[in-house]
Amino acid sequence: MSIFTRLGDLLKSNINDLIDKAEDPEKMVKQIIIDMDKELVKSTQALGKAMASERQIEKQLNDAKAKSADWESKAKAALAAGDQELARKAVAEKVKADENVAKFQQMYDTVAAQTAAIKTQVEELKSKLEDAKSRQAMLIARSQMADTQKDLAESLGGIGSSNAFAKMDKMEEKISRKEAEAQAFSDISGVSTASSTDPFEDLEKNQKIEAELARLMGQ
Repeated sequence: MSIFTRLGDLLKSNINDLIDKAEDPEKMVKQIIIDMDKELVKSTQALGKAMASERQIEKQLNDAKAKSADWESKAKAALAAGDQELARKAVAEKVKADENVAKFQQMYDTVAAQTAAIKTQVEELKSKLEDAKSRQAMLIARSQMADTQKDLAESLGGIGSSNAFAKMDKMEEKISRKEAEAQAFSDISGVSTASSTDPFEDLEKNQKIEAELARLMGQ
């Protein structure tokens, strides 16, 4: 499997589909980040190897070019000295060097193109990973909020289905009945459950007592 297969899935916005299928969205979001980190490590290693190969071939290409230039310089020097046979040998070595230049140039162009493609993919994966990390907190918060709303809805549903308010009404009715029974027993026994605490009523009662006492004393 290509190290960029998961990147392709993410580019198609498959994260939400994966979350929908997950039993625990929060764990799934975190796992996606972990997987992307691993893919980034692999792709970075692949890029490193590609860049190393590119540098190696580039060095071989430069060495071949240097040899070609050196043999050309020697051939010119031999011709200047009038030694055509020596110049011919130098030219023959230059031809070999030129063949190596062409070979290494083709190899370098191919590897350089592959390295550039891998580098682009790595940069794209980095960008997607940063985007996923920035969305991670938001997605987890939304998941937790959804769980809270679900729990509240279930709690409210439980209250309704268990007739909690009906039970409270029944309890209030029972207490009211007890209060009525207590009042009835108090009325039957002649004991009032309420005591007068009105100061004006007490004053009037005392005045009547004093007036009746004065009348009796005046007879």
